[in-house]
Amino acid sequence: GGIMKKAREISVLCDAQVSLIVFSSTGKMSEFCSPSTTLVKLLDRYHKQSSKKLWDAKHEFLSNEIDRIKKENDSMQIRLRHLRGEDVNSLPLKELIAIEAALEEGVGSVRAWQMEALKMHKRNERSMEEENKRLRYTLHQQELAISGNVRELANGYHEREKDYPPHMPYAFCAQPFHPNFQ
Repeated sequence: GGIMKKAREISVLCDAQVSLIVFSSTGKMSEFCSPSTTLVKLLDRYHKQSSKKLWDAKHEFLSNEIDRIKKENDSMQIRLRHLRGEDVNSLPLKELIAIEAALEEGVGSVRAWQMEALKMHKRNERSMEEENKRLRYTLHQQELAISGNVRELANGYHEREKDYPPHMPYAFCAQPFHPNFQ
């Protein structure tokens, strides 16, 4: 804590650019950097002044990795343009044949997927038709059951009519076509 306080005081009192990084024995990191600068700017200034490179190997590795990825990206973009049919005039015959083979393979896999999707669609269509037939049959059975119950009710009424004497007034007899029987 004391050394951090001194770094702040030097920064303010001397108008100096100060950066301090401290690692404790437990691994805790503490840092201070003058408000007028950043750590990267200070390190770059140190590199220029002392001509010492603190992280040259790592920086060089990352720079090489970035260059490699850029080249790979450029190569892939050129290949993509070729697959689209752009800039193929400059290609040798061997590369054109390889591109043609890759395109034919791609078309084959797309057609295979298309056929699989069509088969799945037809299976679903047949399944839906079977379900529709089953539901129609069930509905028809229910309609028959309902119409059979109405016929039984009507037949039962006429049979009961015989049980009653003929002198009973007609007004007290229930009619089978009355809306309440529906």
